[in-house]
Amino acid sequence: MSESCNDQCCSSCASDCSERQAEQNPAGGCPSAGQGQMRPEDFVAKPHELSDIGKVIGVVSGKGGVGKSLVTALLASAMKRQGHGTAILDADITGPSIPRIFGLKERAAMSELGLYPVRSQGGTDIMSLNLLIDNETDPVVWRGPVIGGAVKQFWTDVIWGEAEYMFIDMPPGTGDVPLTVYQSIRLDGLVIVTSPQELVTMIVEKAVNMARMMNIPVLGLVENMSFFKCPDCGRETDIFGKSHVEETAARFNIKTVARLPLDPSFAKACDEGQVESIEAPWLNEILQAITRA
Repeated sequence: MSESCNDQCCSSCASDCSERQAEQNPAGGCPSAGQGQMRPEDFVAKPHELSDIGKVIGVVSGKGGVGKSLVTALLASAMKRQGHGTAILDADITGPSIPRIFGLKERAAMSELGLYPVRSQGGTDIMSLNLLIDNETDPVVWRGPVIGGAVKQFWTDVIWGEAEYMFIDMPPGTGDVPLTVYQSIRLDGLVIVTSPQELVTMIVEKAVNMARMMNIPVLGLVENMSFFKCPDCGRETDIFGKSHVEETAARFNIKTVARLPLDPSFAKACDEGQVESIEAPWLNEILQAITRA
């Protein structure tokens, strides 16, 4: 800090001190996109002092509507059934669906110490904006920095207790909120969710490239709605076209893949808030990759 610092705003100061450099470029290195590693450890926020969080896994997608929240819920529920403490941080501020598919209607509690997540019937701790507002259908008309700040507070201000595995349900794309999460939260890996359409390969590439830019490993690729299995004859049909998950994974050197079927019972369970009743053996290899991360 310069001796002439007015302790107010770096923009009014002519000194080129370390604080001014940090404000101008908080991510470190060159501010130009894509240059250098953009996630220095000094920039990672600490969770609440009463939180004991183990592995943190981001669940991402390049576009909306591919079942990212479903996969997040299935992974967390499966880990809970294995006896692990699990939590979900719903970072999809403008389109939160996690509380609905878990059947949560109560509001999150608060004390002078911080916020408390709501526990699902199966025992997963969840924090989402829809657990804080009066009406879950009220639109969230916030600009990007405000949304990013809310997500960061879910990490720093929520008393998560003991969570061996935390899953972060990310909003689609590579915008403000994913960048905030990548820079502010210590992530042990990512699971990318996609669908069978060939166009999605390009979108997956964007997600993979952003993960590599932020130096976060991609643990697995999940292709949702990959096939439909006839309940009568057992025949599998690729309703949305031929699966591209294997070739996409090979192209980006992703070791673990999973194919989820298009199953009407999934939608019914989510609509009824019973997502924890779904068992998804197709995700077993993804779960093993998360355990090894």
